Amino acid sequence: MNRIISLCIASLLLLLGGCATVIRSNVTAFNEWPADLPSKSFVFEHTDAQNNDLEYRNYEGLVRAELQRLGFVQQDNTATAQLKVALNYSIAARDVHVVEPVVADPMWYGGYGPYGWGRPGFYGPRFGDPFYDPFWYAPQVVGQREYDYQLFLRRLNIIITRAAGGQKLYDVTVNSEGKMNSLPAVMPYLVRSAFTDFPGKSGVPHVVKLKVEDQQ
Repeated sequence: MNRIISLCIASLLLLLGGCATVIRSNVTAFNEWPADLPSKSFVFEHTDAQNNDLEYRNYEGLVRAELQRLGFVQQDNTATAQLKVALNYSIAARDVHVVEPVVADPMWYGGYGPYGWGRPGFYGPRFGDPFYDPFWYAPQVVGQREYDYQLFLRRLNIIITRAAGGQKLYDVTVNSEGKMNSLPAVMPYLVRSAFTDFPGKSGVPHVVKLKVEDQQ
């Protein structure tokens, strides 16, 4: 009986742990960030089409908030800004086909099991045998099931350059794959991941995991 209780508690904990959605991102940043940068003033560099794109402007606002958190200051006058910031993003789907075994555990079905093996008795055909432990009765593979689903690759690239001369100082790419197909819902986490441990070690890939907030 203690074994049954332990298994039930473990299953419940696994279910509760699986309820939280996590955005997992692979982040790689290349940088030549100067230690003596005199000013962190910046402007966004974008095309006319991007300037009139409401989705782009929304993501630009997310990047602005992260930069301001790091001490950067946006300038209205392009001529006085020391840095330029540009961003690009995309989302693409791929199909996944899964084949997995179907396992039946007679422990949960009583004497005959889910498919009728054994004679009447508690958890198996040998109930009444003092040396028979029904709780260690081996699960049986009874078939297989197949199903399909889609995964979505969400990608974000942010580049910071010197306004004068165009020298690249920070070039970060964030790749995140998951079942969530809404780029606006995922983008706040991609942007946060892009500036985790800024500027970080150049060219060293790392993984960032962020828990999805309830409102998302």
